[in-house]
This record gives sequence, C-alpha cells and structure tokens, in this order.
Amino acid sequence: MTPKPTPIDGFPTSTSRTQAETEAVLLEHIPDPSSPHAKPTLQKNAHMQFLVRNLVQGFPTRYTSQDASQPWLLFWTLQAFSVLQVALDPGNKQKCIEKIMSWQHPDGGFGGGPGQAAHLLPTYASVCALAIVGRPGPNGGWDQINRKKMYDFFLSLKQKDGSFLVAHHSEVDVRGIYCLLIVASLLDILTPELVEGTAAFIASCQTYEGGFASASHPIFTLNGSIPPPPAPRPPLGEAHGGYTFCALASWVMLQPFVALSPEPKPTIDLKNLLRWLVHMQGIEIELGGFKGRTNKLVDGCYSWWCGGAFALLEALGLGGLQNAESDEVPIDSGTGAGVWDDVDDGPFNREALQEYILNAGQHPAGGLRDKPPKNADAYHTLYCLSGLSSAQHHIFPSKVRKQQLVDVWEASEEPNDNIRKDVFSELLSWTEEEGASHIVGGHENRLNATHPLSNLTITHTEGLAEYFYKQKVPVRVRTGKPEAKAA
Repeated sequence: MTPKPTPIDGFPTSTSRTQAETEAVLLEHIPDPSSPHAKPTLQKNAHMQFLVRNLVQGFPTRYTSQDASQPWLLFWTLQAFSVLQVALDPGNKQKCIEKIMSWQHPDGGFGGGPGQAAHLLPTYASVCALAIVGRPGPNGGWDQINRKKMYDFFLSLKQKDGSFLVAHHSEVDVRGIYCLLIVASLLDILTPELVEGTAAFIASCQTYEGGFASASHPIFTLNGSIPPPPAPRPPLGEAHGGYTFCALASWVMLQPFVALSPEPKPTIDLKNLLRWLVHMQGIEIELGGFKGRTNKLVDGCYSWWCGGAFALLEALGLGGLQNAESDEVPIDSGTGAGVWDDVDDGPFNREALQEYILNAGQHPAGGLRDKPPKNADAYHTLYCLSGLSSAQHHIFPSKVRKQQLVDVWEASEEPNDNIRKDVFSELLSWTEEEGASHIVGGHENRLNATHPLSNLTITHTEGLAEYFYKQKVPVRVRTGKPEAKAA
C-alpha cells in the first residue's frame, strides 16, 4: 500500500511543490518486501572506501570552499571511521596529529587552518579529533594542547549576559557555546567563572515552538548591566535542529552549575521541546527521516541533531525508555519480527529512522547524504552514521556508573574540586543499556555506540577525560554482549 502524501490546503506553494517532489523521490527508495534484496544493508565497505579516499588522496576540488573548516573535515572523517569500527594505523594517526597541531593558535584555541584565527567550532573539531588519534607524550598531541591559553581564549569571548562570541569580532551562537562546553569538560577547564550566566542565556534561546534558536536579543540597562529576570530576551530566529541539539547538550552539561546558582534558577520548557522534536520526524512517505525546521524537507544530518537529542532529554528525566533509571537488565533484543514491540512507546520511531538512513541516506558509490539524489559528503556521512548509531543503541546516564566514578575520585587541592568531580562523573556516567540494541537489517549493520554529548565513542570520551582529570576510570563490568571497541 502506497503511503499517503503530505496533505495540502489546495493552495500550492513553492514549499509544497518541493515537498511533493521529495516524497516522489523517496517513494522510489521504499524496498519491495517481496524482493530478495529487501533487507536493508549498511554498505560499510563502500563507506570506508569513501572515507579512505578523502583521508589519503585528499578531498575533491569542491571542498576548497571549506578551507576554514579543515578541522571539521578531519573530525567528520575520523569519527565516521570510529563509528564504523575501523582503526587507523599508527602512521596515519601521526600524520593526523601533526596536521591538527598546525591549527593551534599561539594565543589559545584552534583555527580553521594553519595561521587562521582561533574559533570555538574548529576548536571542538580539533580536540575531538585528537581524542580519536592522539595520545599522551611527545608528539602525541594531548600534551601539546595549551590548556591555559585555551581557557584565556574562552574567557576573552565571554559576554556580560553569559553568552560567548564564536571568535573575536564575531557573532554569538549556541553552537559555539556547545563546542566550548564539550572542550572545557573534556580538558578539565570548566569553571563556575567561565559559565556564569550561561545557563540563563541558553534558556532565553528557546522559542515558542519548543526548539532553540541560534541566540537571543541582548538586553542591557543604561549602565551596561544585565537586568534580572524576568526581563524579556526574545530568541533570534526560528527553532532549528542543530541549534536545538547544541543548546540542549549545553543545558545538560551546565546542570552541575545550575544546581549552584541562586534563585530564581533558569528553566527550559522540556515538554514543549519534546513535542517539537517528535514533530520533526517525518511521516511514512518521508521514510521516518528528520527535518530540521517546521515545514522543511527531511535531511539525513538531522538523524543526529534531532534524533540524537532524545537521549539528552532522558538525562533530564523526560522521554526515556523503561529501564533508564533502574539499571536493571532490560528486555531481550534482536532483529526479528516483534522485537520492536518493546520500544513502540518510545518518544521517536527508532526503526523508521534507521530505515530512512539505510534506504535513502546511502549513496551507491559510498558515503552518506542528505537525501536522494544528492551526492554524499563528509558532513552527512558522519551525522547519518551518528544518527543511525543513536537509533540502534540506548545510551543513558547511569546512576550506578556515576556512583562508581564518584567512589574512586581522588580529591585534590585544586579549586572547585567538587564541581570538577560532578562534571567528570556526569560526563562519563553515560552507559549503553545491555541487550537494548535494536538493529534494522541484522547485527552486521551494527555501529559503535556514540556518546550523546560529545559525539565521540564512549571509549574515546573516557580516554581523554581520564587523562586530563588525572583520574582512574573504573572498568565497565558487562553481563551481556561485550561492547565493541572503538577504532
């Protein structure tokens, strides 16, 4: 039975015509159940070859416009390898480390290329890439990160209202705040001084729809101070999937600091946010993909920006699956008929999202894409894979795991040691629920689990944080299938 098209009101527009054209193309990618090739397969080898070509031979000419995004191109490639369970050899790892360190700015942070100005977004991409290929010691990258100058660079971008410029003489953007918070959390440079007022700013970016905009209107008194709540701070622009993920992840990371803030504490509307995220998933004729804004087309990258946000809501106590709070052994999982009955009450359709990526997101020549008939690219390759991983696995902040981390914490004389412990234990408490993987197409389509905050594997997230906090991360004890090791 052919899925019904999106209804229109009888007054066609450019938007409705484009929607109809997209639906017609997507219909061609619904597999025939009677076909022997109906089983969706993740073409891992083709995607690996796509990534290898970019890494070893260099990116095609059309990527010259991304000269200021060199760290992103490398991070997208390296993390895609990690999700696909592909390891790099030591020689290529060292080449990557040397390339990454050529982007470090002498005054702190990383730029988009050698000699380019430091910027929060490539700083995140560079540090996360080093989490994958780097190591302690000479020429390993980790010890060559200038954390003192990076912290000073972060502070130099701080605004009176708690927001941050993405770079000197640039704009405020919640994506930059997310990048700063991830890096500061991983490198143990996150302090109350750095994030004072930031949670309130994040809250001000939530729109009436429930999602988040890129920023909010700054409001100052005549003497330049920030008026106390409930001074109005309208969001700048409409709710958007990328901004929403970054704002929500930032909000999760800021919770230890929100707990310390004076009354009235900043809040966000979680139920309205959940409603908006649910409505971003496409209907049957859109194959269950996600769109990034209201009345827009589905796009594979929002598999992560929207699909990955549901785990973050669970960390805040909303929209979780049945075993998130208990740490009990969950229901059986598998790939046969009926295994999805257990997750039908989840906040989004994990099965449909996987089918969108497998049926429409894969390019026949390798790599993943926005949607057919578009070409594959490095950006969509990673975020389609990350979204697929988030739909396959249930990753949640485990109270048991957090207590394990707290129990082995070695106190120090450093200032804010208690808040450091909270940040560390919250960041590393995320755990894959044993037996809760639901993988469309069979176990051969399985990807490594992705940390919902960092978009690194849990292994790489733990490795970098363990080193910079100078703490010992307890070994994970598993009673079910062993967790696949990251590349």
